[in-house]
Amino acid sequence: MSDKKARIPASQPAQMLHSYAVWDAGVRWFHWINVLCVLGLIAVGIVILSGSALGLSSEGKVDLKILHAWIGYVFALNLLWRIIWGFIGNPYSRWTAVLPGGRGYGTALREWVSGAKAGHPPAYKGHNPVGRLMLALLFFLLGVQMITGLVLAGTDLYFPPFGHEFAEWATAAGEDHTKLEGLVPGAKEMLDPEGYASMRRFREPFIEIHEIGFWAMLLAIVVHIGAVVVSDVKEGNGLISAMFSGRKVFSEKPRD
Repeated sequence: MSDKKARIPASQPAQMLHSYAVWDAGVRWFHWINVLCVLGLIAVGIVILSGSALGLSSEGKVDLKILHAWIGYVFALNLLWRIIWGFIGNPYSRWTAVLPGGRGYGTALREWVSGAKAGHPPAYKGHNPVGRLMLALLFFLLGVQMITGLVLAGTDLYFPPFGHEFAEWATAAGEDHTKLEGLVPGAKEMLDPEGYASMRRFREPFIEIHEIGFWAMLLAIVVHIGAVVVSDVKEGNGLISAMFSGRKVFSEKPRD
């Protein structure tokens, strides 16, 4: 990969800026699709959680849950794509460069923290050691929301990939799949009271985890955005613009 060089304006101290290709198209597409999905899921989720205060009808709540689920499918497919891309993308996209750990990580983390305290953290083309910790948390939360969301889509709406099994459970259909014909979200008349109650008890910890993950995700997003803005302002390496262009600029040689 060849580096592009450009001189900064004469009004500033003379030094050379080096432009490096960092984020490939796979990472950039994942990032912005994920941003749109998460914003959509948060917006719809808040309305669902506030349904009683907003006077939302049962039918309206079901419709919003269906919308939430469809956005969730795009979110899940995009996240699964990123997991795969972490094994086949460019070196800065791979999990070895994204998640914390590996040989020398502890030393690199201490050096970055020490440099940050001194006002001059070491430069990295990819994620710095502290950024990798934040990404590990974000991907963990994304994974939790995906898994619990798919379970809830099955228990609430009988949507795939688990909806058929939950529908059998709720109706006590067993092998008689004719009992499932015409079953729709919110319908009570086709349900077996004991089976439905048992299925809903199974659902309870998943909805609790999903709601806790929702608020944790909101907090993590705020911290993530704040850290990115502060880093971009202080280090001036185009961290934000790089998620559009794929390139970052440095006045010194990056560690990686």
